[in-house]
Amino acid sequence: MPLARNEVVPEIFRLFAERGDSAYGGEAVSQAEHALQAAHFACQAGAPPALITAALLHDVGHLLHNLPDDAPDRGVDDRHEELGRRWLARWFGADVVEPVRLHVDAKRYLCATEPSYLGQLSEPSLISLRLQGGPMSPAEVEQFRASPHALGAVALRRWDDTAKVPGLVVPGIEEYAPSIEVALRDSWDD
Repeated sequence: MPLARNEVVPEIFRLFAERGDSAYGGEAVSQAEHALQAAHFACQAGAPPALITAALLHDVGHLLHNLPDDAPDRGVDDRHEELGRRWLARWFGADVVEPVRLHVDAKRYLCATEPSYLGQLSEPSLISLRLQGGPMSPAEVEQFRASPHALGAVALRRWDDTAKVPGLVVPGIEEYAPSIEVALRDSWDD
């Protein structure tokens, strides 16, 4: 049975409480630490509530599957962006869902369009990049740029890339309830 709107925030909090301590790939932070750092950086950048929510939930797909943390090292692309998109689309509109869906493509886009970007990626991000198709082709770049959510996805990607700092003190998940509520309201009012 689908959740009612007032049950979504508690469900998100429950999911992070139960699965957020899992390792974030080969990085030195947990899934929850990574998500909270990305949301924090979105807030610092003055992002709107939908994009803050997308930053917080961009890797929710990792919390939904039962693959091992080292799946990419085993050559498995978990397609977490698609799993996350499907899960989030039950409650949120495109301003949350599309940046989440496109954040992997944004990495591929940046690798194709910014020569220095590839050199900034961590080793786990390089491993997943290979599984995700590598840098975009010129045709893929043009298709990505045509998306109305490309800029949001690129901003999200940059927060994603920096959200890997062990021990960084940021606000807890409860601090993002107002942004999530606004994103839900805006999505349900559409």
